[in-house]
Amino acid sequence: MKTLLNLIWLVFSGFWLACGYVLAGLLLCVTVIGIPFGIASFRIAGFALWPFGRTAVPRRDAGAASCVGNVLWLVLAGWWLALSHVITGLLLCVTIIGIPLGLANFKLIPVSLTPLGHEIVRTDAPFGRRV
Repeated sequence: MKTLLNLIWLVFSGFWLACGYVLAGLLLCVTVIGIPFGIASFRIAGFALWPFGRTAVPRRDAGAASCVGNVLWLVLAGWWLALSHVITGLLLCVTIIGIPLGLANFKLIPVSLTPLGHEIVRTDAPFGRRV
């Protein structure tokens, strides 16, 4: 079932979301200061490409630098990314078939708001093994 949902997701919104995050990651990696944000954007792109069967969990070893980075990300990019996920999720939830896709969009909101200090893990992996 996860594979079928991921394939439908890929066609309707996953490919375009992932392309947007990859483009943002490439632009962010131009400067030295933006490299951590670019890497986080690439990580979100992989999650946005294939979200079913995976989830974002907070990292235990994330420190103060990730907190400061998340504040910067939230002010500069996170709020409009989250807003786009909310709008897309609501539009997808209009149809019965789109409800799981809308819920997947809502699942992307926390990691799009604060990407630093999160890791993407499989939902069926014991003890949150990384993907």
